[in-house]
Amino acid sequence: MTPDAPTEQSGVMNLFKPVGRSSARFVYRLRPILGVRKVGHAGTLDPFADGVLVACVGKGTRLVERIMNLPKRYRTTMRLGVTNETFDTERPLEPVPGARPVSAQDVASAVAGFVGSIKQIPPIYSAMRIGGVLSYELAKRGRPVELPPRPVTIYDIRINAYEWPVLDLAVECGRGTYIRAIARDLGIRLGCGAVCQTLRREAVGPFRAEDAINLDDVPNDRVPPALIPLEKAIELIG
Repeated sequence: MTPDAPTEQSGVMNLFKPVGRSSARFVYRLRPILGVRKVGHAGTLDPFADGVLVACVGKGTRLVERIMNLPKRYRTTMRLGVTNETFDTERPLEPVPGARPVSAQDVASAVAGFVGSIKQIPPIYSAMRIGGVLSYELAKRGRPVELPPRPVTIYDIRINAYEWPVLDLAVECGRGTYIRAIARDLGIRLGCGAVCQTLRREAVGPFRAEDAINLDDVPNDRVPPALIPLEKAIELIG
């Protein structure tokens, strides 16, 4: 009798993606470490952002949609008085002509207006697909397309600190919400422009940044034990 073939590892892994990395490329580093070809992730993080990136391995890829539907928690610092094409630090910041300091009261009032079920237009520099082509690819080619508004849910936004021109926010939201779009729209409401300076995804459902593993910081032999088995992952996400 021939020995049984080894069982392919399946489950999810709570990764901490560093700033400056592509979500897909960071997750694909798991392939040679785990010896599994089928690896994906539940929800892209922009290169300038860091934080929780849930990797799905083997049969765990079946959970991608369920994980993407989990609530998310972000921490962001926004800079008011400036703008650019991407509404983050990927492009040079451009001062908004005539922008003046905004009072804390006006900022609080504008921020409160985003809470609830709203319609949000994704940034043109995003991973939305237009006719099968990524929106950011069209934008890079000088052919940006106006994206239609989409319904998103923002459960809560809290102001942690504000001193012109820096605004520190905590955001709890649902699937498909772009924090950069909140910066863009907040800048429009306040009449001064705004971009995201920093963005950290602190949690996706039960997966928290403080529990995440950074592939840059640990040897490969410590990575496999961090894989959450499929049955346990299903229990976690409910």
